[in-house]
Amino acid sequence: MANGDADKQLGDIVGEVTAKASLLVKEEIELAKAEVAQKAKRLGIGAGLAAVSGAFLLFFLIFFLHMLAYGFADWFDLKVWVGYAIVCILLLIFAAILGFVAMRLFKKGSPPVPQMAIDEAKKTRAAIEEARR
Repeated sequence: MANGDADKQLGDIVGEVTAKASLLVKEEIELAKAEVAQKAKRLGIGAGLAAVSGAFLLFFLIFFLHMLAYGFADWFDLKVWVGYAIVCILLLIFAAILGFVAMRLFKKGSPPVPQMAIDEAKKTRAAIEEARR
């Protein structure tokens, strides 16, 4: 009977280890999903900011280009085309600033891989290998 009890206990242990390993894999998959969703959200925000940047540049160009160009030409006693050139340079500066902010957000969100889940899986694997020794 003692041998039967040992086999039963061993079977219970194997079943418990299998169930825990399955649960661990499921939890790591959920962690990976959450991490990918977070990074996708960052990419979406970056894309949104890039789109807003483009719209801002377009509206800025439409509403202020003529006013500023003629203003610079009048204020500094320049030819009109010089006023337009100054306005174009200012528009490029604004575009560069907003583009830089969007680029930083893209870098924070990409590549959309679940790095935390991968690190956790490596730690789990190392712990299991250590327990085997």
